[in-house]
Amino acid sequence: MKRREFLTFVVGAASWPIVAQARQSRKVARIGVLWHAGTAEEEAIFLTPLVDSLTKLGYVQGKNVTYEHRFPAEQPDRFKAMAAELAQLNLDVIITSASAAAYAAKAATRTTPIVFIIVADPVGGGLVNSLSRPGGNITGYAVVDVSPKRLQLLKETFPNLSRVALLINPDNRSTAQRFFDQVEAAATPLNLTVQPIEVQGPHDFQRALSVVPRDKKTGVMTVFDPMFFNERRQIAHVAMAYGLPVMAPADVYVKAGALMSYGPNLVDLFRRAATSVDKILKGEQAGNLPVELPIKYDLVINVATAKTIDMEVPATLLARADEVIE
Repeated sequence: MKRREFLTFVVGAASWPIVAQARQSRKVARIGVLWHAGTAEEEAIFLTPLVDSLTKLGYVQGKNVTYEHRFPAEQPDRFKAMAAELAQLNLDVIITSASAAAYAAKAATRTTPIVFIIVADPVGGGLVNSLSRPGGNITGYAVVDVSPKRLQLLKETFPNLSRVALLINPDNRSTAQRFFDQVEAAATPLNLTVQPIEVQGPHDFQRALSVVPRDKKTGVMTVFDPMFFNERRQIAHVAMAYGLPVMAPADVYVKAGALMSYGPNLVDLFRRAATSVDKILKGEQAGNLPVELPIKYDLVINVATAKTIDMEVPATLLARADEVIE
């Protein structure tokens, strides 16, 4: 072996332990996710696109990323307890699904970066300082309630509609008042009156919807609210029993049995959230990343529910729908 070749071999061989050590010490990202439902199966519609999107960005489970999933089963105390548990695990980032999880995570840690998903009015709720510069250790993806457009679509579906019952959560009165003002302003040119119906907790939907006239001239609208999101199956079940058409803010309500929805594509938000997580894992500060808004809105209609409540959805509207549930 020539001297130059020998020296190259020796230097290269000497560096092998260093390379091996660098590979072994390469950081494995630790991501915590605080969901809202009780199992991974119930969250599959959101869990799968979130993890798939992170995988496409190079985070492969078992190689360079581990996940700590927590499922609070929509119980307020479990949100708080599980957020506190995640805060103690020395995670690189915490992802939250729905408002209750986001506020619980913020209360649990001021140091671990947080990326929230599906929060209505994070500024008004005190979650962030502003959308452009959220501040602290938090950023995320907010949802925007497009109540005027939803009201217009409901009237287009049922031209004889003269009244809309707007479900209100009195525990979020300031947010509910803003939504009511938007709906009422949009109702006037459509010759609709708006009737606010307060729902006093998860066990009050039966009573609340029982006071809504079942005259085929009254529709029901819900807005983005943590309790309504959690109780979407109950809302759909009770409304169907009373023969009431429900216009909801997102497709998950329709998949639970509500008649129709128009609003942000929530699955798309979970896919996009992977980008913010990636930026944080590469060193960016969560509080410097602007809160992002939806870019995709979907109209979803459940024709099986329409048959159940004996109301017909125009074929022209079905043709425009992004998804029709049979």
